[in-house]
Amino acid sequence: MTDEDYMKIALELAQQAASVDEVPVGAIVVSDNEIVGFGFNSPICRHDPSAHAEMLALRDAAIRLGNYRLVGCTLYVTLEPCAMCTGAIQHARIARLVYGAADAKTGACGSVVNLMKEDKLNHHCEVMGGVMAEECGGLLSEFFAGKRRKSQHG
Repeated sequence: MTDEDYMKIALELAQQAASVDEVPVGAIVVSDNEIVGFGFNSPICRHDPSAHAEMLALRDAAIRLGNYRLVGCTLYVTLEPCAMCTGAIQHARIARLVYGAADAKTGACGSVVNLMKEDKLNHHCEVMGGVMAEECGGLLSEFFAGKRRKSQHG
């Protein structure tokens, strides 16, 4: 499968998040061409500020693989990870990160800061941004436009 194929699966998860009124971000972890972790944003539903899509996908993969180190794995996520998620990606020793839309407000892989290029940190993974960026960003824009329409109409 290609990066786009995997990102389409992450987008399906993002749509699941939107269906429960969570910010539509989805993530998967892939090891040896097999999806081993799934997650979508659910901090509101779970009452957990750390329940970002990436965090849940990493947790799922770690349980399935029986190791908190996800060496050799690729994480696909529809939105550029924040500082919390980037830290978890580094601690998990993810080999490759592929994300869709850049995040100009909290992106920690180049948009606001670039923790993946910080020399003082001991793990860096390969990063590829912009995969299906239009589709990923469009889903987020549509979600927030709907929120604004609802708030304007009471």
